[in-house]
Formats: sequence, C-alpha cells, structure tokens
Amino acid sequence: MRLVLDAMGSDHHPRPEVEAAVRAARQWPEDVIYLVGQRDQVLPLLEPLHPPANLRFVHAPEVFEMTDKPGETVRRKPNTSMAVGMRLVKEGEADAFVTAGNTGGALANALFLLGRIRGVRRPGLIAPFPTRTGGQVLVIDVGANAECKPEYLVQFAHMGSVYAQFVLGVARPRVGLLSNGEEAGKGNDLVKATYPLLAESGLHFIGNVEPKETFGGEVDVVVTDGFTGNVFLKTSEAVAKLLTDVLKEQLLASPRTKLGALLAKPAFDHLKAMLDPRRQGAVPLLGINGLVFVGHGRSDADALFSALRSARRAVASQLLERLREAIAAQLPARKKGD
Repeated sequence: MRLVLDAMGSDHHPRPEVEAAVRAARQWPEDVIYLVGQRDQVLPLLEPLHPPANLRFVHAPEVFEMTDKPGETVRRKPNTSMAVGMRLVKEGEADAFVTAGNTGGALANALFLLGRIRGVRRPGLIAPFPTRTGGQVLVIDVGANAECKPEYLVQFAHMGSVYAQFVLGVARPRVGLLSNGEEAGKGNDLVKATYPLLAESGLHFIGNVEPKETFGGEVDVVVTDGFTGNVFLKTSEAVAKLLTDVLKEQLLASPRTKLGALLAKPAFDHLKAMLDPRRQGAVPLLGINGLVFVGHGRSDADALFSALRSARRAVASQLLERLREAIAAQLPARKKGD
C-alpha cells in the first residue's frame, strides 16, 4: 500500500507527522509512506531518525493555514502540502491521503483535485463513537455540509452503510436518523422530509434515534446534517473530557480516594481507551473519488499513526470501489449542476 501523510497539518506540525510517518514505515515495511511538506521544516526532524527506505519525502512549498479561506486558497495556493499530497492520489502514485489540517481546506482540495464519485451530490465526514455495548456507531455527516437536502442524507446513509459493512464488518448495518424524538413525526423539516426517503431506500432503516440510542449500541449508522453532526461531535468530546477530568481530580483528592482509584484502575483504563479519539486518528471524507482522511488539529504522533492505520484498513477493504459500486447500483446519477 502507498499512504500519504500531510506533514504540515497538525497544530504542532511537522514533528508529530514526522514521528508518525517513521513509525508507520517501520511498522509496515511492505508499504510506501509519503511525507509531504516544506523541506526546511521537515528534513531537520526527519534525518536524525534515520527513516527506512520505504519512507519517501515529497517537498511542498506552501502550507494551507487554519486561517485560510478554503474556496479561494485552493486556487491561490496550488502547491500546499494538501494539494501535493492529493495529487499523488489523483495520479495513481498513492492509495490514500491523511491530514490533520484545515477540514474546509481538505474538503475544498479534495473536490477540486479528486472530484466526487459519480452519483454523489455531497461528500460527508463519517466519525465513529463508542457505544455501551463495546462496539462503535458511525455518525455521518459530522462537518462537511452545514446545509443539507433530504437526498443528501439518504446518500450519507448509503455511504455509511457501505463503510460499516466493509470496513467494520457489520453484516447488515442498522441505520437511524438523528432526531429529537423516536416517533416518525418528530424532528425539523429536514428530518421529517428525510424519514420516508430512508424508509423506502432499501437500507435497514430503524427510524429516528436520539443520542441515547446512538450511544446505547442500538444502531450502527446515524445520519444527520453536517451542522448538527459537528455540534454532536464536539459536544460528545467536551462531555467525555469533562467526565475524565472530574473523575481524575476527585480520585486524586485524598488518600482514601487514591486507594479506590488504584483498585478500580482496570475499569478506568477501559473507559479512557473507549473515549480516546487517538484510537481512530482520522475520519474519512466519503463520496470523494479517492480516499481522504481528516484528523483533529490537536493530533499527536499516536493519533496520526492511528490515522494512517485507519487509511490502510480502508484501502485493504477496497472501500472506494465498494462505494462506487453501491452508489452506481442504488443512487441516481448526478444531474448536471449538482
């Protein structure tokens, strides 16, 4: 496999990216790892680590900053590390691209350079969340499209089901529509209009779901618009951090609670692992005609290594080919102007 890592994406680039790329190249000697970034910043960190031969550095003179406006920057900066990395995918030199950079920039570059899979109206970001049963639930869209139409959500459902089936191994994914109530009539206009379309989609649609069903393990794929999904994602992250921070503070408050913490350490370690976003590292941008994974700006080397592992798993499962087949079979061709 051939994986590309954007060396200039994370908040503390390029050190975490360099460390993750070297680790990945050593972990998977049969793969090729491309590290794309500015030569004067990357090489002084890379060379002392004596990277193996399967790690290849590619120079990119420009950086897509977090403050850059996606639409105009794609054309104004054609040689960012994002653009150079995605061109490797476009030209068939690599199988997947990973970045912890600007999400809007990743989406804009992906649309401009790779385009959409035929039949896809809007790409969607899909993210895994832990469930009470110990598994995962996928939520799509978590930030690519703030404004959505019902047909977009139906496409998200199809793409999410394919991801759940072929990457996570769920035989018949249960699809739910995120709403403020389980009843069919609940929700805003978008949810109400989407419900009957999902009911007729041929998917294993189980109806509206609330967050309690989402985290309860009663559904495999949850569909929503990007604005709601992004708020859901950030709220979940904030609550998880609050709980772990408060627990840690209280457990270290006195000798007695410290003893209790020691006895309960295996349970707390399990909880910490469940809530750790570094397990996944990055989430795929489904619907793009190429595999693009986007991680958090706060990603460290462990998170970026996990992101490369997630991308590698997607390549191995032939995710892109499965998505193309599913969309061609189940969704209408893209109309002119969509």
